[in-house]
Amino acid sequence: MSKTKRVKRKRSNETIYFDYSLLAVLIFLVCFGLIMLYSASAYSALVQHNDSMHYFKRQILFCIVGFIGMYVVSRIDYHYYIKWARGIYFVAVVLMALVQTPLGIEVNGAKRWIQLPFGQQLQPAEITKIAVILFIPVLICQLGREIRTLKGMGQVFLWGLVAAGCVFILTENLSTAVIVMGITCVMIFVVHPQTRPFIAAASAGLVLILVGVQILDAMLSTSGNFRLRRILVWLNPEEYASEGGYQVMQGLYAIGSGGFFGKGLGNSAQKMVIPEVQNDMILSIICEELGVFGAIIVLVLFGLLLFRLMFIAQNAPDVYSSLVVTGIFTHIALQVLLNVMVVINLIPTTGITLPFISYGGTSILFLMAEMGIALGISAKIKIKE
Repeated sequence: MSKTKRVKRKRSNETIYFDYSLLAVLIFLVCFGLIMLYSASAYSALVQHNDSMHYFKRQILFCIVGFIGMYVVSRIDYHYYIKWARGIYFVAVVLMALVQTPLGIEVNGAKRWIQLPFGQQLQPAEITKIAVILFIPVLICQLGREIRTLKGMGQVFLWGLVAAGCVFILTENLSTAVIVMGITCVMIFVVHPQTRPFIAAASAGLVLILVGVQILDAMLSTSGNFRLRRILVWLNPEEYASEGGYQVMQGLYAIGSGGFFGKGLGNSAQKMVIPEVQNDMILSIICEELGVFGAIIVLVLFGLLLFRLMFIAQNAPDVYSSLVVTGIFTHIALQVLLNVMVVINLIPTTGITLPFISYGGTSILFLMAEMGIALGISAKIKIKE
């Protein structure tokens, strides 16, 4: 059993649990991420901002604020989220709509951010993830046994689809839309008593994707759509290395040159040529500097983090809190999986970052908020003596 904080209650044989193991893994993961962020971004930061620690200093500031926010959130009774969830959901939709107004700003060809005072930026898609994690469980609990019916599942699925559609249409962020739908589908799967329909649907979806890829491969060469061109680059990265496949190819070179134990921390050569390496391609630099061994360590850390979240979800006091932690688990698991698949070129580039390690202020703040929610729920777990 992991370390626990046990506060004995008067006239009771129960103790209060707090998941210090989750907190320890989180701290280690964030510290490791800061080290790798500095190593990966020092050269590009020096060239672009004349300060090799530019990205590192900004990220460590966001991490400190994030830990403070995590503590504050962990002290909030999760039952309050039931009242706020619907409002947070609609606020997220409004914020995504603001991206299409003059407040929206474009970064590296993608218009996904809102300009805030003092030069800061906000990515509404990150708020949408938390909104769905908090709101979909409310719908499921309100439906009760009706969630087992096709109508009940359809209602929940529709709310998730609306959120995902807003993310995709208003912010042009396909990867986050996939994550939002993934969170919704996993929650429905968890509460539904049968697994056979989901297995059949997943199998049919996989077949359609494979067939679609083959069809697209024959049709994409004349397409001007940037998303379709990404698929073309993914299918033939060597042929289109100068038209979008450059980042992927250099990332693969970094992974291949690292070997099993890597070149050593700070000795990456590819970080000088990979564009925006501190964002979605940071795992390739980890592989180059620390080798396959370093990548395994990262994946083990994420595995431990997900294990602790699964433990909290299984022992949560009620269905709502269990589903909330399940949503957090699904979010992190999908984001890690998608990032790894992009880096090793199993799927087209999506711009999805590696949680707690990649550079990004909005991302780290809201990830910390999710961890605060999970820790707050863990503090409500009662263990019999």
